[in-house]
Amino acid sequence: MQPVIRIERLVKSFGHVRALDGLDLDVLPGEVHGFLGPNGAGKSTTIRILLGLLRADSGAVTVLASDPWRDVVSLHRRLAYVPGDVSLWPGLTGGEAIDLLGHLRGGLDETRRAHLVDRFELDPTKRGRQYSKGNKQKVAIVAALASDVELLILDEPTSGLDPLMEVIFQEEIAAEKARGRTILLSSHILSEAEALADRVSIIRDGRIVETGTLDALRHRTRTTIHAVLAQPPASLEALTCLQDARLEGDRLTASVEQDDLSTAMAELAGYSLTALTVAPPSLEDLFLRHYGEELRPALAGPDEPAASPPGSPGGRGPAEHRHRADSPGTDDGGAR
Repeated sequence: MQPVIRIERLVKSFGHVRALDGLDLDVLPGEVHGFLGPNGAGKSTTIRILLGLLRADSGAVTVLASDPWRDVVSLHRRLAYVPGDVSLWPGLTGGEAIDLLGHLRGGLDETRRAHLVDRFELDPTKRGRQYSKGNKQKVAIVAALASDVELLILDEPTSGLDPLMEVIFQEEIAAEKARGRTILLSSHILSEAEALADRVSIIRDGRIVETGTLDALRHRTRTTIHAVLAQPPASLEALTCLQDARLEGDRLTASVEQDDLSTAMAELAGYSLTALTVAPPSLEDLFLRHYGEELRPALAGPDEPAASPPGSPGGRGPAEHRHRADSPGTDDGGAR
């Protein structure tokens, strides 16, 4: 099976700063692939290279079996991109922006467009300057999901959406997956990636440090146990299978390797269990293994801030990021 996205040994530097340091990534046809990491890890730089907006220093990159730098115009008719902070043409209505973006891509499914406008409670008659951040985000999401494309590249797509709209977004992404779309989802919302992704890749310092299904990755991380013991042990040393155990009165908290879980349950049963909660490793646990406490403040926002609107200094088009001085702008319209 040929990957929809294949990246091998990708390197990109900005001056003396190496943003990507030998990154490898495969995204398979029809999967939702979570691309995860905190601010500065290299997610947005990778996505800009996939979109043909940055040129790699070295390494090999193919998107839909094409070179994203050389074939950028034709590729943008086969993919749709949603950034984390959308800027629209101020004089166009939301509906006009959706239609324009669909025209620049492979066309729009009008039935799907109407369905999405209704589900996201979007008023398409308002002009871009009148929209809130969340409604601008909805315009980009509707335009992407209604487009006749093979690949969706979503970079913090639910930024600015309220919790109800986040749930609807997850439902619509599940529908896209059922239709056979391939989706690269970059997100700092771990629950979102956990709910949607078939596989995840965790990036740190410009390299992929973990890739696999959540079930496979969970086998590498301990399960958490919370127990209430009617007859707690005099010493935690008696519980040989538990790691990082803490006992406060009759309440025990610990972690255990998955292979030792049955033995740990048998040990705890000897102390008259009255309550037990066993929590499998979460995506956050996987992150913490690589990032520790530095992860928590890093997940406070999207990888990079927003873009200038079209026509403003440095603005290139709708649905783009505002960029560092050392990287070029992003264009959702399919051309440099």
